[in-house]
Amino acid sequence: MLKTFDKSAGSEDIVNALTSDGGAIVANQIPLDLVDNVIGELRPHFDSQGHKFANDFNGYKTLRLGGILALSRSSAELIAHRRVMEIADAILKPNCENYRIGSCTAIEILPGEKAQVLHHDDDFYPLRIPNVEFQISAMWALDDFNIENGATRVIPGSHRQRDFSEYDETDVVQAVMPKGSVLFYLGSTIHGGGANKSVQPRSGLINTYSLGWLRQEENHYLTIPRDVADSYPDHIRRLMGYQVHGKYLGVYPGDPDNLWFDA
Repeated sequence: MLKTFDKSAGSEDIVNALTSDGGAIVANQIPLDLVDNVIGELRPHFDSQGHKFANDFNGYKTLRLGGILALSRSSAELIAHRRVMEIADAILKPNCENYRIGSCTAIEILPGEKAQVLHHDDDFYPLRIPNVEFQISAMWALDDFNIENGATRVIPGSHRQRDFSEYDETDVVQAVMPKGSVLFYLGSTIHGGGANKSVQPRSGLINTYSLGWLRQEENHYLTIPRDVADSYPDHIRRLMGYQVHGKYLGVYPGDPDNLWFDA
């Protein structure tokens, strides 16, 4: 099972569970009115373009959206939530000077969708470094997540042994959690969306955060119009990738943290 914490829990305890089990849940982390704001902003986009990512991997009865910061301003409160930043700091910063959003994806699993194939989120990186996590994920429950409606499936401990042949369905648990909760899991943890056997859709917002020296999965410079990016506060722009890593990686004129162009 995955450990579930109350929102009053200390982040150190959550990090310990995450590194031990590969995943952890914080129940009722955000107020429901914030969740409703995010859903309200995403709803017209789900309806108009949610089917464009349909394929064998994503499913054909699942709606997906990328470029979330261009579609929902309220989502920034989840993407840069204090709890998420504390967890990301603990997992990622030992191996980088800063980290960035890897991807932001809104997902609505419709009734009748089958379970997604189990996978690692970090598989698109072509190498592994022992004891280094390349990214973490934060799955926000925009609806109640339960067994029937397709709560995210996770194999606890699978971050330590990546070989799929070591596991079967008896090792899978589902991240049951109420609306407004968040599931954290490592990029190396085996997981996948659940089958929706209910009569209602199930929505979530999954945000990944990657080491600052890695290529981002989603190109925020192209998916988020520059005027929209510039309208966000500095800490959000930095998460999008508008910052250097160290002294020389990703330099650009005007960055207050880098003097390379002035040398």
